[in-house]
Amino acid sequence: MKNNKKISLAKNIFIYFRMIKFSHTIFALPFALAAAILAWRQYTVDWTDIFWVLIAMTSARSAAMGFNRIADVGFDAKNIRTAMRAIPAKDISLVSAGIFVLLFSIVFIFASVMLGRICFYFAFPVLIILFSYSYAKRFTLLSHLYLGFVISLVPVGAWIALTNTFSFSILLLSLALMFYIAGFDIIYACQDIDFDRKAGLYSIPAGFGIKKALVISKIMHFFSFFFFCLIYFAFDMHLIYLLALFMIGILLIIEHRIVRFDDLEKIRIAFFHVNSIISVTLFMGILFDELTRRWI
Repeated sequence: MKNNKKISLAKNIFIYFRMIKFSHTIFALPFALAAAILAWRQYTVDWTDIFWVLIAMTSARSAAMGFNRIADVGFDAKNIRTAMRAIPAKDISLVSAGIFVLLFSIVFIFASVMLGRICFYFAFPVLIILFSYSYAKRFTLLSHLYLGFVISLVPVGAWIALTNTFSFSILLLSLALMFYIAGFDIIYACQDIDFDRKAGLYSIPAGFGIKKALVISKIMHFFSFFFFCLIYFAFDMHLIYLLALFMIGILLIIEHRIVRFDDLEKIRIAFFHVNSIISVTLFMGILFDELTRRWI
């Protein structure tokens, strides 16, 4: 009986993780850690604060994704690609999803309290911004950039939480993340071009067609790479970061080579695998650049 309860609990946890695509946390998490490493260069960084930053980031993302699933349940149920998501598939009720969002919102606010008064004051407007993304696609083609903006709050938020200061330099990392996210979100949205047009939803692929959308995605990633390069100068990085930059550039080229307007079958490879490697490569580049600066 105990084994059955454990299996049931594990299954329920998996369903909730699948609902919020918890594995996609890897896209933004390395940017939070990268901000922590850059802050460590100039300030004394407390490991306890890093812990609470990670709790704040993952809980905020979980609450936002849960809210997005609730807001989009009507569209998800009609879209073949998303019809088997947890809520439209009846694996999770709307009430349960609402409780999930509330709980993780509370965790985010608590983590913000642990990080100090400034973070607590910003916690509520940040949640509003995160939740508002769910409605952007109903009104504007710029929903991809808005998603990028929402996630770009991670590095600057981590910096403020760890240093209690603001720096224009860390905005470069946030801008790089914003265009990086927007670029691959445009690619991902190509899968839903027909549904978005029928449902009256706004997306760059639906508005301009797949071929032009992929060009716009390339432009977004060009700007992302440009801001990655500016980080080299703003933070006086060294050779290891340059090597990471080179790898990121190659990976971005690969991403746009494997996704073509007449062949979208490899979107998931580009979206998850390539982008995950890019995020981790950036973090490792900044980490080892800093370690060699300090100890070699």
